[in-house]
Amino acid sequence: MPDRPSLDLVIKNVRLVRPRHASVEARDLGVVDGRFARVEPVIDASEAREIYDARGRLGFPGVVDAHTHVGIYAPLGDDAVSESKAAVSGGTTTVLTYFRTGQYYLNQGGPYAAFFPQVLAVSRDRYWCDYAYHLAPIQSGHIGEMEWLAAEQGVPSFKIFMFYGGHGLHGQADRAAQRRFLMVGDDESYDFAHFEFIMREAARIRRARPDLAPHVTVSLHCEVADILDAYTRRVAREGTLTGLRAYSAARRPTRRGSRCGSRVISRTRPSARASTCSTSPPARRWRPRWRCRASSRTWTYVVKSPSGTCCSTATLPPASWPRSTRPSARGRTWSSCGRPS
Repeated sequence: MPDRPSLDLVIKNVRLVRPRHASVEARDLGVVDGRFARVEPVIDASEAREIYDARGRLGFPGVVDAHTHVGIYAPLGDDAVSESKAAVSGGTTTVLTYFRTGQYYLNQGGPYAAFFPQVLAVSRDRYWCDYAYHLAPIQSGHIGEMEWLAAEQGVPSFKIFMFYGGHGLHGQADRAAQRRFLMVGDDESYDFAHFEFIMREAARIRRARPDLAPHVTVSLHCEVADILDAYTRRVAREGTLTGLRAYSAARRPTRRGSRCGSRVISRTRPSARASTCSTSPPARRWRPRWRCRASSRTWTYVVKSPSGTCCSTATLPPASWPRSTRPSARGRTWSSCGRPS
């Protein structure tokens, strides 16, 4: 009886594009159990049960999209199907989506110990690609669950929506309306103090769990409710814009609260890791620069508009500093050195 082929599929004649390879290479790809198991110049057709001739088509590694939103305006189970199909059609094979308690999403409040298993159950067998979740600590009790989520549930990345508290998905909202929207108690406030406690807990987990430290991160959606409300009122008073133009004008790209985000990040220096994101498209090209804070022994990546206004920052631990700017002696004072090497 002949031996069973070791490969389920061989894709022949692929022009392969790979990271850290300067040229496009002619390769055959061997697949076992839905995974690429071999990448070689030639794989004999007898080693596979099925052969596919790519005829010189390009092959790329699957893209990981680390910032998606699934299950907001449609039920999670339905949205997971349509959004993941769209992702796969564009070459994305892994998506990480932000999720939270409150209205939309699953329309539930409560602890993540009860909520997140439901998210996983609804998601099962619905995505057409690999998937994972970031979670937003909305209630004060969620902060105490962050280490459990990171250590036992595989969710070490968290998010702060800085505009919640005084502004909703569809515009201005008072505090009572926002509590109903986020499904938190009357004694809770989703505000800057809450954001700081999230950052402090993330820094504590990184110190207490060195095995998790490289993975524990906090993303900040840097739109501040007070600023959004002020510009929304201004646009409404002027009355010259409607639709998306009015929406964009109420979210000025140079005034979306990154300075506040920077202060939140700096509270937990030098061990906190954070990233920033925004819904406002920049009107002009931003200029990235690196800046050093000698007193705190941290480097801050600063994105500035052409006018010089700070738009986005992220503080990096020493291991991630630009190589040409790492200190050679403790206590040394450093200055800006331009772009990283």
